[in-house]
Amino acid sequence: MADIKYEIKQQIGTLSQSPKGWNKELNLISWNGKSAKYDLRDWAPNHEKMGKGVTLTTEDLKALRELLNGMEL
Repeated sequence: MADIKYEIKQQIGTLSQSPKGWNKELNLISWNGKSAKYDLRDWAPNHEKMGKGVTLTTEDLKALRELLNGMEL
């Protein structure tokens, strides 16, 4: 598997923490030197390992916000 390089440009926030100490976080990340995108995934402490996640453009994030704002919880 190819090396994936990433740089966390901005830590936006933590949604939750698992019993094992991993955090579900929303961050702004540059993947392989490309422009930064919003990223939602689980991270081990100190960001040494990551779980599967979803990467969103600014437009995707705005659309998601609109969907969430329209939900009744």
